[in-house]
Amino acid sequence: MLMMDFEQVLKTLLEGFDRLHIRYAVCGGFALGVLGVPRATADLDVLVHHDDLAALHHWLTSLGYARKAQTQNVSQYIHPDAARGALDVLHAFRKHALAMLDRAGRHPVFGGSFTVKVLQPEDVIGLKIQAMANNPSRLAKESVDVEALMEQYGARLDWDRIQEFYDLFELSDEGRHLRERFGHVER
Repeated sequence: MLMMDFEQVLKTLLEGFDRLHIRYAVCGGFALGVLGVPRATADLDVLVHHDDLAALHHWLTSLGYARKAQTQNVSQYIHPDAARGALDVLHAFRKHALAMLDRAGRHPVFGGSFTVKVLQPEDVIGLKIQAMANNPSRLAKESVDVEALMEQYGARLDWDRIQEFYDLFELSDEGRHLRERFGHVER
């Protein structure tokens, strides 16, 4: 089974993002790896500013991607060539998501051959909290990722921002518990 060629897909995407001035940040499983918590992933998750979604859609379809699903919050694209893979595009239109885009920073990938904008660890955690709140069947998988990031970054995290995400999704006690557990970890 042919797997997605993340390096080639990212190079192609970054060229288009730059040319079209698309505001984006990588999130999800690939972002975890960039942030030092590698895990297997089969697709690429990207947060994109809502004002840039139409240009992104036009460009992706010109590359052969087809939109297979769309909601207010996310669009899913797939390419018939498995090496070009699948993209989940999260729509940034709420204040928290827009702030995530503003805070995203560039990180080297693939041995430093190029850089990609990636969400901060706290914001990756925030999206995972949202995923758990919206779909409780994802609790186990997302919790593993959240705790791995918390263990990796520990005391360096902005725990107040993380607590805001837990509060937003009415999971305040869980946020406080995790802060007690990981908030003093020094790495």
